[in-house]
Amino acid sequence: MSLHRRPVQVATGGGDTERRLVSSDGFLVAVLVRRSDRHGAEAGTWFPEAGRGRVDDPVQPTFPDPAEAQAWIACRLAGA
Repeated sequence: MSLHRRPVQVATGGGDTERRLVSSDGFLVAVLVRRSDRHGAEAGTWFPEAGRGRVDDPVQPTFPDPAEAQAWIACRLAGA
C-alpha cells in the first residue's frame, strides 16, 4: 500500500481552507483539514473531514500534523 498526500486549497467561506487529499494506490481515501486560527487551542491541528472505506469514522480524531494523520489512515486501511 502506498499513501500519497496532495495539498489543496478549498474556498469554504470560512477559515479552514488548507486540505490534503490522501490517496492509496490511486484511490482517494481521505480528506484532511487543517484547523485555522479561529479554533483557538486546536488551531493548526489536522482532522479527517471525510474518509472512504475503512477510513470512514464518525469520530474525527485530531492530529498535530498530516504525517501522524497519514499513519492513522494507514492503520485503518491495514485493518488494525
